[in-house]
Amino acid sequence: MELDDLIVYHRGNFRPYSDARVGLMTHAFLYGTGCFEGIRAFWNDDAEQLYVFEPTAHYRRLAASAKVLLMDLPTTPAGLSDITAELCRRNGFRSDVYIRPVVYKSEETFGVRLDDLAHDLFIVAFPNSKYLDTTEGITACVSSWRRLDDNAAPPRAKITGSYVNPALAKSEARLNGFDEALVLTHDGSVSEASAANLFIVRHGSVVTPPATDNNLEGITRRVIATLIRRELSLPLVERQIDRSELYSADELIMCGTGVGVAWVRSVDHRLVGDGTAGNVVRSLSRLYDDVTRGLNTTFGTELLPVYDAERMPSYTLPCAEELQPV
Repeated sequence: MELDDLIVYHRGNFRPYSDARVGLMTHAFLYGTGCFEGIRAFWNDDAEQLYVFEPTAHYRRLAASAKVLLMDLPTTPAGLSDITAELCRRNGFRSDVYIRPVVYKSEETFGVRLDDLAHDLFIVAFPNSKYLDTTEGITACVSSWRRLDDNAAPPRAKITGSYVNPALAKSEARLNGFDEALVLTHDGSVSEASAANLFIVRHGSVVTPPATDNNLEGITRRVIATLIRRELSLPLVERQIDRSELYSADELIMCGTGVGVAWVRSVDHRLVGDGTAGNVVRSLSRLYDDVTRGLNTTFGTELLPVYDAERMPSYTLPCAEELQPV
């Protein structure tokens, strides 16, 4: 499917992609003053159903990001979830889909500020099953670029302009022959990958950095944490991680909306474990696939069905567990 074949949601209406225009002087284009989300919808062949994964949680996070930039959403997270399902229906998707909502400073003007500027929202959805080929594991390096700090450009908010930071790290890694970059905080603790959260497995426990180490409060991260505790029955600790722990880990796992669940084969040319996918990541990959496609409904995730929604209401069980510091 080509971009011009898509129907998008822009300025309160569904319209062809080619009719959705943003001016050259749009403030968000000039200064990065926008916020975005990445949402996935997963196709279930047997049920012939497309499920939008955790839409309400994503739109709540978008609302929180927008607030940082003095913006708000045009309707509730539930209302935007319904619009997203309708957008997928209008496009007739019958495969996995990536959905990109953006709220942005839409005024065509110049001047570095956030106040007294109009804002708007658009949503684009397109077929997509792979963000990064992870079949053979990912080769990673620790980037020389440090993660932005909460007091500079808060990583809790998915601000478009802030993504220059992980883009620098990712391209540094790629140009040096690696697949992915791992970034550190300014005090040298592990933060996250360029666009994914991290878990390490060591001595039968799983460890992940806290959000206070300048990483995104990931929705996939929260779901994976629930699976680790409730299905794998492994202890999960949220604490600072030193760089050298990456080299001594038994497994290093990345997760996020785009990448799903992926394993890291090596860091800075050092094999992680024995350089193969470990038991934890293999189990998590299977569980995550079952949860996102509606094959396992026991973990409190929200799946919004796109087709025949009136006969197949979305289920919402008690929320997946929040990560708690240990």
